Amino acid sequence: MHVLVQWFRTTRLLACVILLAATVTQAQQAPTLGPETHLPLPRYVSLKASEANVRRGPSLSHRIDWVFQRRNMPLQVIAEYGHWRRVIDRDGQGGWIHYTMLSGARTVLVEGQNTPLRIRPEDDALENAVLEPGVIARLGDCNTEWCQLTAGGYRGWAPKSVLWGVAAGEIRE
Repeated sequence: MHVLVQWFRTTRLLACVILLAATVTQAQQAPTLGPETHLPLPRYVSLKASEANVRRGPSLSHRIDWVFQRRNMPLQVIAEYGHWRRVIDRDGQGGWIHYTMLSGARTVLVEGQNTPLRIRPEDDALENAVLEPGVIARLGDCNTEWCQLTAGGYRGWAPKSVLWGVAAGEIRE
């Protein structure tokens, strides 16, 4: 009888350990969701307004640290609180912005030096245009290495590695 009780306890303990390990693994794989929107954090958005105050905290009573002054600039949302979103730019600088100043429309910032915009997502494809560093482009489809962009009336593909505003592993269709 004692051996049977010991076996039952060991089996139950082993089952608990396996369940705990599975829960931890699942938690590590699941994206963090924002408490207000239930959208993934971090995520990319763009600046809807041509000017937006960046505050030290999530309310109008918090001090304005600076002002973003570039419409469609890509930003990364890293936290949410009520109607406020904590964002960072490509330099990691940021603060709290009211959600009405942000858009879900995706844009990217070209960081590469004179980046060719190609007609297909291939290194040897013909060029449509050349994008200078700092150009903001509307983001379209992305595969593992290339993203389709629209900028200045031109449309084409650029390597994902020279863009800020899209995650390395992100696929868009």
